[in-house]
Amino acid sequence: MSAARKEENTVDSRSTKIAYGIHMPIAQQSPSFVQPWEADCGPEEMREIAMRCDLRGFRYLAVSDHVGVPRDLVPHMSATWYDPVATLAFLGAATCRIHLMAYVSVLPYRHPLQTAKSYATLDCLTAGRVILGVGAGHAEKEFTALGLDFAKRGKMLEEAIGCVEQAFREDYPEHDGEFWSYKDLGQEPRPVQEDGPPIWVGGSSRSALRRAAELADGWLPQGPPAMGMAQAIDFLRERRATSGRTKPLEIGGMALDTYIGEPSHAVADKVLTGPPERMAEFMHENQRAGCSHMCVRFHVRDAREMLDQIDAFAEQVAVLL
Repeated sequence: MSAARKEENTVDSRSTKIAYGIHMPIAQQSPSFVQPWEADCGPEEMREIAMRCDLRGFRYLAVSDHVGVPRDLVPHMSATWYDPVATLAFLGAATCRIHLMAYVSVLPYRHPLQTAKSYATLDCLTAGRVILGVGAGHAEKEFTALGLDFAKRGKMLEEAIGCVEQAFREDYPEHDGEFWSYKDLGQEPRPVQEDGPPIWVGGSSRSALRRAAELADGWLPQGPPAMGMAQAIDFLRERRATSGRTKPLEIGGMALDTYIGEPSHAVADKVLTGPPERMAEFMHENQRAGCSHMCVRFHVRDAREMLDQIDAFAEQVAVLL
């Protein structure tokens, strides 16, 4: 790939400050990342956290999507997954700058016009702050309960991405595909963002990487790619260069699990602790690799400490980026 084409399709890490956001605690309580304090919290704590992130310059708040968790998966996933559109609307009303992101909305669960309607309305209500992260889904029994063919979820996702993108762009989208067919249906209000909210594909499989590069505006990692992060970014760049899409591709880094300073409580080995320079260097490493943004997860004991860590990150880490 030529240097010029590479420059066109990736964020220039030499001149662009890496952005950062958070997966909203409380709103999704999977045992793989939930912390004990979240179980006793609710909307008020979420509102306070969102407002503090907004004040402190975080780029986005992210909320995930499950319609209903199969009973046998609840011990591994929890049943607590706040609806993303309702939750982001609530958080959007409490904030004024920060972006509101689905990380991710499972597009096969809904008709694409329903998805487009929800997120276009949300974009209108929040002055153009929506980022639509999308994915194929993974809980087979959830698909079965919704009357959907789990084996076709990848094809459904790819068709739905095009449908939603067109509905964001055009007043009267038309489509005749394998899964959906419609025409002469208008949707208002229109999104505020030109061409609608950006669509970022979530997932770390080869298929997810390909969809992000060829069909969307960005990539959201969900665990380390099997091919390794460096190779995944190379793959994204190569596929983007031949995709015909001219927008720069937003590339997410692996999440930073952190506690700024030395915690007085036990934290997992994966949690990066200590001086802010350590966290800033971790983010710089992601930036040098080609990432334009990354999620930050703070490992704390309560909502008050969460607010303190958000402040510490903005005052001590962000200034070093």
